Amino acid sequence: MENLTVEHDIDLYDRMVRGDQKAFEKLYTKYEKLVYSFAYRITQNHSAAEEVVQEVFLRLWKKHAEYLEGKGKFSSWLLTITRNSSMDLLSRQSKHQYAEFEERNSSADTAPPPEEAMEKKEQTTTLHTAIAQLNVEQQAVIRLCYLNGMSHEKISSDTGVPLGTVKSRIRLALKHLKSSQTLQRDYHFT
Repeated sequence: MENLTVEHDIDLYDRMVRGDQKAFEKLYTKYEKLVYSFAYRITQNHSAAEEVVQEVFLRLWKKHAEYLEGKGKFSSWLLTITRNSSMDLLSRQSKHQYAEFEERNSSADTAPPPEEAMEKKEQTTTLHTAIAQLNVEQQAVIRLCYLNGMSHEKISSDTGVPLGTVKSRIRLALKHLKSSQTLQRDYHFT
């Protein structure tokens, strides 16, 4: 019975790729709730989960995501896209929140002298450049932990990523950041 479902998904996907809107609607109807619940588990936000659902199915319809039958079940592939889209959304949101935080703090009444402000801006730019060199998963956990102030446990529960994996990603990200030539020059890591 399982094999019939897989073949059915593949058939719908193939028809959708050829522009069959009905096949797309059937895939959407079949998987929308699953994608939404998985995205919500990661983002812990209804509107963010809805945004992820829209992004995932838009990627499918516009053929920005290609399913290869030999790589596993269609539903597993769809959930991988959902996880990646959710993590990307969290990353974008944390960048936006950090920018707002920086803006609020830089517009304080007691502005630092121009040379201090310039040095802080250069350090912030250097740090963002170094973070951007990390892989997407490491970027997300670093931003959630250090820019949003979330605990490892909270990151794990919000994203659905096991606690040990969260800790490993943070440890590896910090190791990469520490070894970054730019950060070593500007922050004098030893």
